[in-house]
Amino acid sequence: MQPLSRDRWYILAVLFCLNALNFYDRQILGAVMEPIRRELSLNDTQIGLLSTAFTLVYAAVGMPLGRLADSWKRNQLLAISVATWSLLTAASGLARGYASLFATRLGVGIGEAACAPAANSLIGDLFPPSQRARALSIFMLGLPVGLFFSYWISGWIADAYGWRSAFYVAAVPGLLIAILTWKLREPARGAAEESSMAARCRPGSPWMVVLGIPTMWWMILSGAFFNFKMYAVNAFTVAFLARYHQVSLKESTWITAWVLGAVGVLGLLLGGWLSDRVSRTNRSGRLHLAAVSMLLAAPCLFLALRQPGGEVMGFTLFMGAGSMLMFAYYSCVYPAIQDVVEPGLRGTAMALYFFAMYVLGGSIGPIVTGALSDFCARQAMTAAGATTMTESFKAAGLHTAMHVIPLLCFLLAVVLFAAARTVGSDMEKLRTWMRSADGTAQSN
Repeated sequence: MQPLSRDRWYILAVLFCLNALNFYDRQILGAVMEPIRRELSLNDTQIGLLSTAFTLVYAAVGMPLGRLADSWKRNQLLAISVATWSLLTAASGLARGYASLFATRLGVGIGEAACAPAANSLIGDLFPPSQRARALSIFMLGLPVGLFFSYWISGWIADAYGWRSAFYVAAVPGLLIAILTWKLREPARGAAEESSMAARCRPGSPWMVVLGIPTMWWMILSGAFFNFKMYAVNAFTVAFLARYHQVSLKESTWITAWVLGAVGVLGLLLGGWLSDRVSRTNRSGRLHLAAVSMLLAAPCLFLALRQPGGEVMGFTLFMGAGSMLMFAYYSCVYPAIQDVVEPGLRGTAMALYFFAMYVLGGSIGPIVTGALSDFCARQAMTAAGATTMTESFKAAGLHTAMHVIPLLCFLLAVVLFAAARTVGSDMEKLRTWMRSADGTAQSN
C-alpha cells in the first residue's frame, strides 16, 4: 500500500497549522493570567485549578475520541473539534467571573481532545517508519510555534486592548483551519507500512493489547512526569517573570515566547533528525536520545531558577537551553510509540498515553505548583513577621515552588532509560506478528 504521496506534505502542513492553533488557544490563559488574577482576585491555587480542570476534561474526552479516530474519518473529526474549541476560546473573553471562565475553559478542553490522537494516526498512515520522526517533529513544531505566538500576540493585545480581546482574536483563524481540515483527503489505514496486514490488529481488547506492551507502561509514566513539569512551566513562567524579576506583562510574555516557544523549533527539528538517524542502527536509540536530553535539561532549568531577581538575561539563557532540550522528548517518544503499536491501534494507543499523560501529569502540575506557591508565600510572610500578603511574598512563594520542575526532569530521564531497555523486544514482537499474520493471509 502506498500513502497519498502527492498530498501528504500538504496534509502535514494543515495539521501543523491546526496543532499550532491548538497550543495557541490553550496557552492564552497562561499569557494573560496576571491581569485576570488581579481583576478577578484569584490566588495561585485557583489559577492552577483552571489548568487542572481543563486537562482532566481533555484527557477524559480524549479516550473515546481516540477510539473514534480509529474508526471514523479523521479529517472530519479534526474539523469539528477545531471549530468547537475556537468558538469556546472566544467565549472565554466574555467571562465575568471565575465560574464562567472555568466553564468556557472546560469547553475548550473538550474541543481540543481529538487533535493529538487523530492527527498522530493520520501522520502514521502518511509517512513510512524511516520518515515518521521527522514528520511528527514537523507536526509538533506547532507546539513551540503556537506557544511563541500565543505569549507574544496575547501579551501584546492584552497590554494594548485588555485581556478579553486576546481570546476574541483567536476564533477567526480557527474557523478557517476547520474548513481546510474538512477538505483533507483521508489515507487508508496502514498505507505507509510494508506489510499487507498493517491495517489489522492483534486479537483481543484494543486497550489490553496496548497495555500488554511493556514499553507503553514506561511511556505512560514518562508522559506523566513530562506533562507535570511542562504544564507547571507554561502556567507560571509569565507570572514568575512578572513577580520575581519584576518585568512588565509585555516584556514577560515576550521573554516567555522565546524561552518556551521559539527555542522549541530547534529542539524538535534537531531531535527529529537525530531520532530517525539513531533509530536506523539502534532500536532503543530514540529513547536513549530522549533520556540524555532530559538529563542535560535538568541542570539548565535549575540554574535558570537560581538566577537572582533582576537577572533576566541569565534566566533567559538557561531556561531557553533547558526548554530546547525538553522539546526533543516529542521527537523521540511519539515515534517510539508508533514503533511498538500496529497502525490500527495507534489512535487508541495515543489516546491512552495522553489520558495518563494529562491526568497523572498535566492536571497535577499546575495545581500542585500553585498550591505549593501559596503555601511557601504564607511561610515567607510568617517568617517575616508580617500579617498581610504582599506581591513580594507571592514572588518568593512561586520561586520556591518552581524548583520542583528540574527535579521532575531528572526523574523523567531515569524513566526513559528504563523504557529504552524494553523497546527493542517490543518492536520485534510487533514485526514477528505482522510477518506471521501476513504469511497466514497469503497462504489462505
